[in-house]
Amino acid sequence: MRDAADDAVQVLASALDGDTDAVAGAFDAVVSRAGMVGAYDVAWALAATMVGENVPSRGIWTLDFPGIDDAGYGHRWVARFVSAYANADASTGAALFGAALEDGQLSECLLTLAGSAVATLRHRAD
Repeated sequence: MRDAADDAVQVLASALDGDTDAVAGAFDAVVSRAGMVGAYDVAWALAATMVGENVPSRGIWTLDFPGIDDAGYGHRWVARFVSAYANADASTGAALFGAALEDGQLSECLLTLAGSAVATLRHRAD
């Protein structure tokens, strides 16, 4: 059985290739296999990729996203979801995930998250 880290690697590989259909398909496969909990775990793993491993004093971070209130739903969601991860606030992450699902925006949010994770990886590589 695959775990969230393996699924996140597959999502990232598809996103690095620019294949949004494959990203969506990877998330659909996770949902089919492990339900929304599995999709949440993959999203959390993608946020971990963005934040990195060397985060001192988790739980005290305020992230600055200039103009975020004017951004689209998916971008605002990603900023808040990554902030929840950086602050080790899984309950807020779960609430954001549930709200996006209820609002019919989860697919857009997950695609935006995957794209943001790829952008972060590319930025680190430069």
